[in-house]
Amino acid sequence: MKISQLPDIPREWEIKQVRHIFNIHNGSTPKSGNPDFWNGDIDWITPDDLGSNAGKSITSSRRKITELGYKSCGVSLVPSGSIALSTRAPIGYVALTKMAACVNQGCRILVPKEGFPEYWYYSFISAKSLLVSLGQGTTFMELPRQSLASVALPVPPLDEQKTIAHFLDHKTAQIDALIAKKQSLLDKLAEQRGASINQAVTKGLNDEVPMKESDIAWLGEIPRHWETKRLRFLMTMSGGLTPRTSEPRYWGGDIPWVSPKDMKSERLSSSIDMLTEDALSETTLRLYPPGKVLIVVRGMILAHTFPVAVNEVPVTVNQDMKVLETTMNPEYLAVLLRGIQSLVLSIVEESAHGTKVLRTDLLKNIVLPVPPRVEQDEIVSEVARISSQIDKMVSTVGYGRNHQASGIPLCPDHQRCHRQNRRAGLLHTHYH
Repeated sequence: MKISQLPDIPREWEIKQVRHIFNIHNGSTPKSGNPDFWNGDIDWITPDDLGSNAGKSITSSRRKITELGYKSCGVSLVPSGSIALSTRAPIGYVALTKMAACVNQGCRILVPKEGFPEYWYYSFISAKSLLVSLGQGTTFMELPRQSLASVALPVPPLDEQKTIAHFLDHKTAQIDALIAKKQSLLDKLAEQRGASINQAVTKGLNDEVPMKESDIAWLGEIPRHWETKRLRFLMTMSGGLTPRTSEPRYWGGDIPWVSPKDMKSERLSSSIDMLTEDALSETTLRLYPPGKVLIVVRGMILAHTFPVAVNEVPVTVNQDMKVLETTMNPEYLAVLLRGIQSLVLSIVEESAHGTKVLRTDLLKNIVLPVPPRVEQDEIVSEVARISSQIDKMVSTVGYGRNHQASGIPLCPDHQRCHRQNRRAGLLHTHYH
């Protein structure tokens, strides 16, 4: 039993494995090429429905399948009050279903045999770090069914389950209200940053220069001395691959192998996974020198963000990435692509397996403004100054779900309560 996260519990509580608390149902996907399987009225939950902003409950899935689609792929339609859990990267997103539903292969759905469903929701929230640690895989992480089934959860009496769940509903509502206020300010700062950068990369830094119509609807007027060109004429695009994961000689070296999970910064000097010289010499992987523009072309992050970075060291990339080699200032091209994120995201599509895919043929045909090289350099410097200024303001806002930040008063016997709740393996709560 995976009980390391539960060193002690109140005497009247039990510890049970997930397999004894729930019926676990796997997911699957109907054939994407059969239109008779899609756009029906059966809710079909994917990890995309369970993202970090999904909330506690899910009332409808983004994609739905027909009765024929349901019967074709062997999934189970389970009742409202079940727990939908993402078990393929990202692992550990959870929601309580408020409708009958089935899931795709990136999720499992758990039907409680006992207990209060809202309590089980919070139990899985509390166990997320454990679930992530049990993930296996190289190209993507997946939580095996057997590992999930073996996870142990604390099981208080039913009346305590309800009390804990209702208390957490109340406290998380308080914290979420505070976070919403902070998020509103952060959103305004992000909007200000985006508008300033967009202005710089599409209109330049001198408000007094003569302008001309670009004849591009989204672009409008640009400085008269600027050009416009399709992206395909400004760069060459190439990609990467994944070396055999079964070949240990290829992994654990000192060559960065960039994948979407590394694209959390605008400048890259390392990666989570590293390759050896053998991987480079025995595959068709390319080693790209510093100063290239790296973009994500496949992955769930494209549902809301278009990651763009410039590498500071030689790197290779996986098949979900593209590398742009340009005669422009690469920093300018990167800033420009970030500045048109909403336009790029509008050409993102969904693959048969539910992940997001950027249409690179359409991306290459986007027309971009091209200032002289000296202005490209000036714009890069100004954008860096704007970003630094905004980042300083963001850092003063702060962001956290702790007691001090939330303003929620501690209970009188804070330390005793903290110990008790740690033993319970639950969120630190106080319901005196």
